[in-house]
Amino acid sequence: MTTLFDRHRLGDLELPNRVVMAPMTRVRAAAEGLATPSMAAYYAQRATAGLIVAEGVQPSLVGQSNPGTPGLYTDAQVTSFRPITDAVHANGGRIFAQIMHGGRISHPDTTGLQPVGPSAVAAAGNVFTPTGPQPAPVPRALATAEVPEQARSYAEAARRAVDAGFDGVELHGANGYLISQFLSSNANLRTDSYGGPVRNRIRFAVEAVAATVDAVGAARTGIRLSPGGTFWDVAETDVPELYAALPAELARFDLAYVHVEATAAEEVLVGLRRGWPGTLVVNPVLPMGPKQTDRTSADHWLGLGADLISFGRAFIANPDLVERLRTGLPIAPADENTYYQGGDAGYLTYPAYQYTA
Repeated sequence: MTTLFDRHRLGDLELPNRVVMAPMTRVRAAAEGLATPSMAAYYAQRATAGLIVAEGVQPSLVGQSNPGTPGLYTDAQVTSFRPITDAVHANGGRIFAQIMHGGRISHPDTTGLQPVGPSAVAAAGNVFTPTGPQPAPVPRALATAEVPEQARSYAEAARRAVDAGFDGVELHGANGYLISQFLSSNANLRTDSYGGPVRNRIRFAVEAVAATVDAVGAARTGIRLSPGGTFWDVAETDVPELYAALPAELARFDLAYVHVEATAAEEVLVGLRRGWPGTLVVNPVLPMGPKQTDRTSADHWLGLGADLISFGRAFIANPDLVERLRTGLPIAPADENTYYQGGDAGYLTYPAYQYTA
C-alpha cells in the first residue's frame, strides 16, 4: 500500500515523500508586495515537505485580495522572492508559487482600484482592508474582450515565478477567488461564452491553464479546486458535471497535478480521481474547518487513490511535520491569534520537536 513516505515523481521533480505543505495566507509581505527574509526562513524551516506550495501571490495589482500579501508582477517582487527559493532549495526542498487573483474579493482601500469579476455581483460579508474588515464592494464586470487578459495574468506571473527560482506554480482555482468565481453559478451571471452552461463556466479556468502551460510548461503547472465549496459566497450548480467536465478539459495539458479540497461529498472527489489521469493532491479536511489533516485522514485518501496529501494548519506550528508524522510524535497546536498579525511571533517561533532524556 502507498504510504505518505513513499517517493513520487511530479513532472521533472522527484519528491522524497507525499506530504505537501498547502498554501496558507500569512500576510507577512512588505510594502509593494515584496517578500521578506522572515518568509525565507519560514519556508526553509519546512523544506522537508515533499512539496511546498507557497502562499497566494497576486499576479497584478487588481488581482490583490488582502493587504500584506506578496506579488509577482514587478521586477522588485521577483528579486525579493529569490532568497526564499534559494533557502528552500539549499535545505533540499521543492517549492511552487500559488498564483491567486482575488477577483471580486478585494477592496479599493487595498489596491486603489475597483475589483473586477465575472459579473457586477458583490460577495456577501466583509473583506479585509488595511483599516479592518469592510463590506465587499460591487466589482466591475469584465467585458468579454478583457477576460483573456486576466487569464494571461496567471501566465505572466508564472514566468516571473520561474525567474524567481520557483519549481512551478499552482493556479488558485478554489475558495471563491477569480477562477472559482467564473466556475460559480451565483458570482457568474454572464450570458456570453464565459457564463451559463458548464462548458462556458469552465472556459476561463481552461484559458488560464493553457496560457500558463504555454509560458512555463505543463510539468511546472498545477491547479487547486474546491468542488462545491462555498467560500467567499460562491455557489456551484451541477457540481458532479462541473468537476467531470473541467478535469476532462485539463487532462489534455498533462499538468503536474490537480489539487482538490474536501469541499464536496467523498463520492464526488472519488469520481474526480477516476476522471483525472495525472497526479492528484488531496486536502482531506475542510479548509479552516474544525478538523486538521492528520495521519488517519491522509492514509484514508491514499487508499482512495490520492497521490499526494496536503497539510495546512498542521505545518504552522510544526516545521518538522514530516518527521512527526513518520514517527508518531505529537502535533503541536498553533496560536490562531498569530495566523495573520504580522511579525515573527507565531511564524518563526515554533520549534522542532524537543526530545527529553
